[in-house]
Amino acid sequence: MRQPDIEIYLKDASQQAVSDWLQQAIGACTPWQRKGQTFKCNANGIPVTWLPRAVGKWHCLLLESAATPWPDDLACAHAAHQALAVEIRCAPGGWQEEEALEEADRWISVGQDGEREIRWHTD
Repeated sequence: MRQPDIEIYLKDASQQAVSDWLQQAIGACTPWQRKGQTFKCNANGIPVTWLPRAVGKWHCLLLESAATPWPDDLACAHAAHQALAVEIRCAPGGWQEEEALEEADRWISVGQDGEREIRWHTD
């Protein structure tokens, strides 16, 4: 089942590198528009939000559509790591507000050593 949106966290990735990757993976991107602390653009009809340093050194990338080339966050994380050669983190699946808080700390890291589950307290 496709996720309704994609959310990944990238370590040490530049906004320009991410923009170039999105253009190659999805299609033409509009120029980034700053909205407070976030930046927004549109990649081939898909609304994109970039939040620099959302969690420490980690930048958040949100693709607000189910019409991405990736069915879920993990598939996108693998594609982003392959293209950008930086560590990527994503949730292991959709998280619901009703779930236990410890479930919110479960993340998957995709990096040089492959894929592994980690605990990441993001608050």
